[in-house]
Amino acid sequence: MTTTTVASRPFLLVGAALAIVYLVWGSTYLAIRIMVQEMPPFVSAGVRFLVGALLVGGFLVARGGLSRLAVTRRQVLGCAQIGLLLIVLGQGLVTLAEHGGAPSGITALLIAAVPLWVICHRVLAGERPAVRTVAGVATGFCGLVVVVAANGLGGAFPPWTMVAVLVAGLSWAFGSWYQPRLRLPRDPFAVAVYEMLFGGAALTVIGLVSGERFDPLAYSGRAWAAWGYLVLFGSVLAFSAYIWLLQSAATSLAATYAYVNPLVALCLGWLVLAEPVTVPTLAGGVIVVAAVAVVVRAEFQR
Repeated sequence: MTTTTVASRPFLLVGAALAIVYLVWGSTYLAIRIMVQEMPPFVSAGVRFLVGALLVGGFLVARGGLSRLAVTRRQVLGCAQIGLLLIVLGQGLVTLAEHGGAPSGITALLIAAVPLWVICHRVLAGERPAVRTVAGVATGFCGLVVVVAANGLGGAFPPWTMVAVLVAGLSWAFGSWYQPRLRLPRDPFAVAVYEMLFGGAALTVIGLVSGERFDPLAYSGRAWAAWGYLVLFGSVLAFSAYIWLLQSAATSLAATYAYVNPLVALCLGWLVLAEPVTVPTLAGGVIVVAAVAVVVRAEFQR
């Protein structure tokens, strides 16, 4: 599938989609942390994406009829693959890690390395990035080491949760790199519907099989508010905007959300949940974000 260039899309639409991904996704790390204090991680995340799929799908049908959701078998399989990579492994592992005690701000910093992982996938696929790109990737991974060491060696960040977040970032990066190479529905919002549908269903089944139970009457209004925010803003709005960007712009442009998300998440985690922000964590985070900036800028100038 040929990726449409940025120039062929209205500038304001691309800018609006980027702004949504920048700001809304940065806040979802806090919302996930609040949600999983009471709700089981996999089932709550799975139901979140199922409801998101129904809302977006219902909107598409209301605007254009059932034909808006028409897909071929090959397109369905492609959506299922990306749903596994982005939602089950990407979002699912992040939710599990935060349920296990991973601070929302640190989680966002580790996920900020997604553009660096994308470059690694490209290298493994036989591409040869520019020297500056490679230097940026190496610098970024040094920043990751600083963040992990500062929070995993005697810190309150359980080591297994860091592994889960790193695997989530790897999966998200591979899915972002792989999606433009699959045969998917031409309508990016239909793509979002099917990816959320398959991913949400898989997470729900995983949660139920592992013994999780979803008891709506047992959760506080605070937990429900966080879950509702994730459905409407995290899934319906931001995930749809990201999928649209992947099909409408260069992957490297869509990946620039990594500049802003960690800053939003760190500030909100500190303000709302009093999550500690140490000097080594900030130093490592600055290195990661700066490296991502170098990589994306080098890619734009190729």
